[in-house]
Amino acid sequence: MTDHTPKIVYRFGDNIYLNITNRCPNLCVFCIKTKWKMDFHGNNLNLVGNEPTVLEILRVLDEEMRRAPFNEIVFCGYGEPTMRLDVLLYVAQTLKGWQAQAKFPPFKIRLNTNGLGERINHKSIVQDLRRVVDIVNVSVNAENEEKWRQLVRPEAEYQDAYPDVLSFLQSCVEAHFDKVILSCVDKVGADTVALAKLAQKMGAALYVRSFLDENN
Repeated sequence: MTDHTPKIVYRFGDNIYLNITNRCPNLCVFCIKTKWKMDFHGNNLNLVGNEPTVLEILRVLDEEMRRAPFNEIVFCGYGEPTMRLDVLLYVAQTLKGWQAQAKFPPFKIRLNTNGLGERINHKSIVQDLRRVVDIVNVSVNAENEEKWRQLVRPEAEYQDAYPDVLSFLQSCVEAHFDKVILSCVDKVGADTVALAKLAQKMGAALYVRSFLDENN
């Protein structure tokens, strides 16, 4: 029998992912949470508005981390993790504590984000993230502001936020995380050559994600 219980924690590849919110200020044309009806490879990621508490996240996460080896813990569900910044930081800080206690084999902590966290929280968040996150993947997705608005379809108050995304990315590079990634999706209209040049100029790695549809 298929388990349709909403997943706070799920596995994909060699990593464990944390689905802490479904909220996001963008409605990207390529987002699979609408195309796949909130399912991801058999995992129901629809929290139906019931965002998990810190204790719920840590309980399920501890259980999942004991099940099988993994390389990374990734904040990346069907929503923007920085919408719940305090929860993100608390969980990541707890993970750092577990690392210090050698409770689990070594692993990295990664944040996948749309880069709007500072606009969302109305403050600088890079240094707080730097203390508890190892890798930051910023979904820039477009080489200019006009293309960005077309592809990520931000809410009204974020229509002018493309420079903020780039500023956040640059601040992450300057904060010397273990790795900072500029990511985009192929086959949706972004100029990946231009984005490769942008990533190189800013000192970030480039990651081009495959476009996923109902056939993937």
